[in-house]
Amino acid sequence: MPVLSLVYPMSAMVLLTMIVLVKLFRARVAAVRSGQIDVTYYRLYQGALEPEQQQKFTRHFINLFEAPTLFYVACLAAMVAGVGGIVMLVLAWAYVVARYLHAFIHLGGNRLRKRMTIYFVSWLILAAMWTYLVVCVALQH
Repeated sequence: MPVLSLVYPMSAMVLLTMIVLVKLFRARVAAVRSGQIDVTYYRLYQGALEPEQQQKFTRHFINLFEAPTLFYVACLAAMVAGVGGIVMLVLAWAYVVARYLHAFIHLGGNRLRKRMTIYFVSWLILAAMWTYLVVCVALQH
């Protein structure tokens, strides 16, 4: 299995980020139009608090630039180091599935226990990706 196949799970994460961005934008426009928040809030993000739904989308969008950056780096490092194979690809797709589930839970009913569980699972998968990568690189030398 070529290492370049890791581009596909990375692309799926980029798609998730874009989907959340569109949902965030739509929520913000709706909040301004309905008078829940004044448009001037967005000049410096100061003043009244955003409505709860918007806060969820904002926080989730920001979160997609936190832990997932380690996912992208792991995939890119695996590609550069030639660490491909089914194990890394399955771990990468498992991480993507976990992050999509996390988004669905967080941006939907936001059941905290379910959300925290899947978030923890995504971290375990990410740790497994990095462990596998480091072991494979170490065994190459």
